[in-house]
Amino acid sequence: MTEYKSFFKSVGGNEGDKCGYSTRLDTYGCGCQFDCNYCYAKSLLNFRNLWHPSDPAVADIEKIKRKVSKLEPGSVVRMGGMTDCFAPIEREHKVTLETIKALNEQGVHYLIVTKSDLVGDDEYISTMDKDLAHVQVTVTCFDDDKYRELKYEHAPLPSKRIRAIEKLYDNGFDVSIRVSPFIDEYVSYSTLNNVGCDKALIEFLRVNTWIEKWFDIDTSEYTVKENGYRHLPLEKKIERLSKITGKTISVCEDQTDAYNYWRENVNPNKEDCCNLRMVHDG
Repeated sequence: MTEYKSFFKSVGGNEGDKCGYSTRLDTYGCGCQFDCNYCYAKSLLNFRNLWHPSDPAVADIEKIKRKVSKLEPGSVVRMGGMTDCFAPIEREHKVTLETIKALNEQGVHYLIVTKSDLVGDDEYISTMDKDLAHVQVTVTCFDDDKYRELKYEHAPLPSKRIRAIEKLYDNGFDVSIRVSPFIDEYVSYSTLNNVGCDKALIEFLRVNTWIEKWFDIDTSEYTVKENGYRHLPLEKKIERLSKITGKTISVCEDQTDAYNYWRENVNPNKEDCCNLRMVHDG
């Protein structure tokens, strides 16, 4: 087992400027077992031979506890930045579980971003503090059969993730369905609109040459160029959002014009595109 030493980092640049929660705490690293083709961490690490999805590195929980003990109570860290902290490896090592306990004790909020239904298991539900935990479960493709055919990620079936979302919501947690990347061809609006939670976080697909190889979709509409990616025009994004009902919508965005539009016209909290309950409700 390799130790993951870079488990705590604050991100700068375009991401850091636009993201309200740019401090990441990763319990595993140097490879994620879900190995999503479109993963930005994979694109950053793979060419440096630092991406090992079959054997991720594991952070030392004692070092994590020492770092957490120095964090300001009431601050927020994001779990699941460079890898998924609820990947199958967590069932064996439980570093995420122990990290949550340490964050609870310190009174630090934690934003969990995951593609796993493990976060909805009873062990985690009974451990997470409802005043500190904020959970976003990602679903990109909404149909189990289609998802099996696509093979662009190796996470649990969409239906399992949706059940985890609904279980967390029924248990009183601050939980959102995160549609990321949002690809219209993969979204079932009827399914999305009927997911049993009240919030949806949308992050639209950004296209480059790698994305075009990984996704068999028409990218001709992605005509807005910024930061090395092509984006959908804002009016196309607005059109897609108009099909989502029954949810409070917030949009995570890094294309500047669209970011400013969502901030001023759509996102419930201008300073927090994740719309975390403790921030929005004061």
